[in-house]
Amino acid sequence: MKKCIVDRLEGSWAVLEYERQTFDCPLSVLPKGVKEGDVLSITFEINESETAKRKRNIDSLAKQLFVEE
Repeated sequence: MKKCIVDRLEGSWAVLEYERQTFDCPLSVLPKGVKEGDVLSITFEINESETAKRKRNIDSLAKQLFVEE
């Protein structure tokens, strides 16, 4: 499992370190009570239903923009 370290907190953002690089992450997506020095496990999963919903929405908008007359 991939892991990152909370380098520091800056307002509503956390600076995370992952493989010797840092990036900003909104605190709102991190566990409550996270603090500097915490090690976070990173997991991602594809949300198939939300992906399909988004694709349908985009397809619908594209049809509205490019209606053949």
